[in-house]
Amino acid sequence: MPDAYTHGHHESVLRTHRWRTAENSAAYLLPYLRPGVSILDVGSGPGTITADLAARVAPGRVVGMDASADVVAQAAADHVAANLSFEAGDAYALPHDDGEFDVVHAHQVLQHVARPVDMLRELGRVAGPDGLVAARDVDYAGVIWYPLIPALDEWRELYLATHRSVAGEPAAGRRLKAWAQEAGLADIRPTASLWLFENAADREWWGGAWADRVLHSAFADSARATGADDALLQRISDGWREWAAAEDGWLLMPHGEILARGASLG
Repeated sequence: MPDAYTHGHHESVLRTHRWRTAENSAAYLLPYLRPGVSILDVGSGPGTITADLAARVAPGRVVGMDASADVVAQAAADHVAANLSFEAGDAYALPHDDGEFDVVHAHQVLQHVARPVDMLRELGRVAGPDGLVAARDVDYAGVIWYPLIPALDEWRELYLATHRSVAGEPAAGRRLKAWAQEAGLADIRPTASLWLFENAADREWWGGAWADRVLHSAFADSARATGADDALLQRISDGWREWAAAEDGWLLMPHGEILARGASLG
């Protein structure tokens, strides 16, 4: 059975997922892509990154895979291209042959699974000894913001505890290199990048999404199960809206990244 997903698929969650593109979420991978490269995008969600990758490598085959059949169906309806398809599947047991894809990509996936090392081994199997495994994950323990709103300190403490109570490790970014080494991947190349939300539009979008997510999504349900009461959740929601309204508001989300495979990247 797939690991539980902390955030679920509430509109407030998909609102942020649909913002993601190859440029803002997979820039470290782009120099290794060219027309004809085949890609398996694991944890493809609404498919925005997947579709961008497909456009870059066309006519190369691109498959987006997600654990949720409903999410897969919506992505397939939203993104149509001759070289692009979507499938539901289990990333611990991918329905693909050894070395079937030139690139196996996973964005914000390993933080949500109970066995990230096992999953990386499976990604490496499908990439094969000459294929490329690419993974990027945020490190929620390292998120920083301004103004220093007490409710956001409460949010981070609650988020870390809730995420860990459901499945996975929310401070995954700093662990990717170690996980890749333990998985036996070779030629591991770690990098780092960030998302920065600071202008009025970004603050309204990100802060508004979290203000809704903390009250209405699967995260809210899991937070209540760990002991959070409605007063705390409302206080955190209000804190996100306070941050979004602050003209000097600023939030940085650090990410770890790895590229790895069995042969030199060249």
